[in-house]
Amino acid sequence: MAALAGFSNIGKVPELRRRIIFTLIIVAIYRVGVFVTTPGVDRVVMHQVVKGQGGLLGLFNMFSGGALANLSIFALGIMPYVSASIIMQLMGLVSKQVEELKKEGEAGRRKLEQWTRYGAVALSAFQSFGVAMMLEGMNGGDGGAIVGHGDVVTNPGWSFRLLTMVTLTTGSSLLMWLGEQATERGIGNGVSMIIFASIVSGIPAGVITYWQGTGGDVQPLTIAVLLGVLLASIAIVVFFERAQRQIPIQYSRRQVGRRVYGGQTAHLPLKVNMASMIPPIFASSLLMFPATLANMNIPGMQVFSSLLNRGDWLFHVLFSALIIFFAFFYTAVTFQPVDVADNLKKQQANIPGIRPGRQTAEYIDRVLTRLTTGGAVYIAVICTVPSLVAQSFHIPFQFGGTTLIIVVGVALETVTQIEAHLITRSYEGLTGPRMTRLSGRRPA
Repeated sequence: MAALAGFSNIGKVPELRRRIIFTLIIVAIYRVGVFVTTPGVDRVVMHQVVKGQGGLLGLFNMFSGGALANLSIFALGIMPYVSASIIMQLMGLVSKQVEELKKEGEAGRRKLEQWTRYGAVALSAFQSFGVAMMLEGMNGGDGGAIVGHGDVVTNPGWSFRLLTMVTLTTGSSLLMWLGEQATERGIGNGVSMIIFASIVSGIPAGVITYWQGTGGDVQPLTIAVLLGVLLASIAIVVFFERAQRQIPIQYSRRQVGRRVYGGQTAHLPLKVNMASMIPPIFASSLLMFPATLANMNIPGMQVFSSLLNRGDWLFHVLFSALIIFFAFFYTAVTFQPVDVADNLKKQQANIPGIRPGRQTAEYIDRVLTRLTTGGAVYIAVICTVPSLVAQSFHIPFQFGGTTLIIVVGVALETVTQIEAHLITRSYEGLTGPRMTRLSGRRPA
């Protein structure tokens, strides 16, 4: 009842209500655009092709919210922008100019955002050309890779390729703009909300397809096992996403005149999953890259792409290995123990029993390595085991761990944003009056 009372407070804050409505409008615009087909493509044949294929093509269709099956103007989704953002963060390691811009505050952040947009447009143009080549290769009448279907492209050639590049690049840029608008004027991270809407939108269609495939003969044991795996996976995701290691920090006392400053005890929180949803998203994008190269007739890429498209053990092994790699790599890029140790030293703070400076950095690095090891294994397991269970029971839509991490992570982030708006306006959070998840204290 306390949670219901917390939700009832949402309508009492006009600004929060406007932000939620604006976010819903952005999501509605995105879902309408999913059904706007790219010119020159037979939508029915494309839907049959995507439906008959699994593995990588199905994963890409899931992230686009069914836009790939419809070959809509949003077929590329928001992934080019996500990839450009990650690449820009990684550029801080090799580019001194990017590293300096990160330290310039708001002006540097805006400059990096502008470069990220340019990079997203360039990636969209490159990927859209690969999609155009892939569509032409799917023409059944030309001896393409897809047999048993009609022609996907009615008039192949450079005119179709250029038109597809312009259409898909424009659609991806529009999604990027909608995501930024939802971030500034909506309830939270607009890019995450678009990905969230893409994944959730496929659940009703998957349930209907499963019902039609079984002819109404649903096995209760199968449903019970799937629901059990789903609930257990959600509980594990919530536990690990909220898990933290709090390192105690002691501030030194100093006297200025008659006043004594410092002496307080605080904590340095380190999350178990520091990389959040980035490793599975970036691993998925990297596994989609060979398919783009194969469509450009790069030698050797066709065989590798066909192996990944099967969605068997090789795909899951590579997917898990890339997730573990990017979990360590992204954590090392975004969190620098040396910088944290220097900041603590400047603030005259230290970890009890650890000397300031190099020893503090080494201690934080050891703790972070152990946490990242557990977090990387957790992400790899949660991204593969539910998918394997769904494949074993022949479920036509993905209850994959990648989707669970994204959906649960965005849901938790959205709840946090709503609670922040409620608490700043003297309302209790969504968790009720006794204990708010943000403050962690009981009201007086």
